[in-house]
Amino acid sequence: MKNELLQRAKYIIGDIISSSIAYSILFVFRKAVIEKARFGKVVFEFDPNYYLGILLIAIFWVGAYFLTGFYRDIFRRSRLKELLYTFNASLLGSVVIFFALILDDWVTNYTDYYRGFLVYFSGQFLITATIRFILSSRTARKIKKGQIWFNTILVGSNENAVDLFTEMDKLPHSDGNKFIGFVSVHNNIRFLIEKDLEHLGTYKELEKIIKSYNIEEVIIAIESSEHEKLESLINRLEGSNVKIKMIPDTYDIISGKVKLQSLGAPLVEIKHELMPLWQKIVKRVFDIILSLFLLLLCSPIILICIVMVKATSKGPILFMQKRLGIYGKEFKMIKFRSMVEAAEDLGPQLSSENDPRITSWGRIMRKYRLDELPQFLNVVFGQMSIVGPRPERRYYVDLILLKAPHYKYVQKVKPGITSWGMVKYGYAENVDQMIQRLKYDIIYIENMNLFNDLKILIYTVLIVLQGRGK
Repeated sequence: MKNELLQRAKYIIGDIISSSIAYSILFVFRKAVIEKARFGKVVFEFDPNYYLGILLIAIFWVGAYFLTGFYRDIFRRSRLKELLYTFNASLLGSVVIFFALILDDWVTNYTDYYRGFLVYFSGQFLITATIRFILSSRTARKIKKGQIWFNTILVGSNENAVDLFTEMDKLPHSDGNKFIGFVSVHNNIRFLIEKDLEHLGTYKELEKIIKSYNIEEVIIAIESSEHEKLESLINRLEGSNVKIKMIPDTYDIISGKVKLQSLGAPLVEIKHELMPLWQKIVKRVFDIILSLFLLLLCSPIILICIVMVKATSKGPILFMQKRLGIYGKEFKMIKFRSMVEAAEDLGPQLSSENDPRITSWGRIMRKYRLDELPQFLNVVFGQMSIVGPRPERRYYVDLILLKAPHYKYVQKVKPGITSWGMVKYGYAENVDQMIQRLKYDIIYIENMNLFNDLKILIYTVLIVLQGRGK
């Protein structure tokens, strides 16, 4: 069996050792070459600054690897990809350290800078790569011997499932897959694969099966006639922390989705990770800083809104409503009240452009989206992001799921104050319009990155300044 915490600890200790040795090599080089040229003698004094340098640089490297997600999924890693990652990270990290700590030091000529950088980068890369290669090679040997495995189930029960299982069975332990059984799509009386694997149940029981058997990988090998169930299959797997792979069709192959990763069966992996970890952290920090800045900058406008809401209609200034956030968790979304008090006494209702429930000041706020300003508090509290799909009430989410089960996909991310759907489509007045807007939100989620967030923010500012909200 595998111990992920122990393996992760080995990599972290290895990275601390390699960063310390690389720094020590640079320290010796500077004393023996650069300082000797200046003072004519070498004095090796390992003072407190030397040990402080080792500590800070070790923290820098481990922090950088953590932010870029290197320490995750520690057992499923190609040694070649690991080597390329180590080279790129060592090069970029060495440049940062060199410019931050070394560039302003005294040298006889600029060649000393280049030699110092080359010495440090070479030491950092070669030592780190060597330690990691030893660790990953030991892991690969254990996987091939069957000492490390990943509990796997096959979704599918007929020709495709049999062919895939037969192909993967020819190379035992090559990818560490240990097949626990198969899950069927239909309740057939006989399954072709049942002579090789145990029938664990149907796809409707996937969540329970994954939990009961501690499943780590799901491989989908359904027939063409069963493809109408594929969307439902993926939706059921979205909330599970498992790797999802499937046999590719011709389009997947010619579009370049199938990569040569191993000698095993060609499979397409359905990725859970939407953004690299470092981008998630930057996005969260950016959300907090920008939200606090805008709340401060817009404080005069917020004050005006408070006065006008109170002066133009009876009722509370703020309107708080339960919405579904990330992973379907409920939270209270805060807005300035733009409708008459008790506007939903008759039950949930979506507003329209000419909704008589909207107050005169509420109509102005909605035009410039001023009613959304308090939601920056939701962002600071961590319930929302500035950019993300708009959150909906449970009542409407249930209605949307009846027509569009893939709506679950948007709950993989935090909801936002603005979104690509809001930019391209705007507010929805009924469930059908919500579903039409949904495609833009899914496009955003599939292409989540900091650049696209910035682009959506720019479009949103233009909409607000031009008063094109509704």
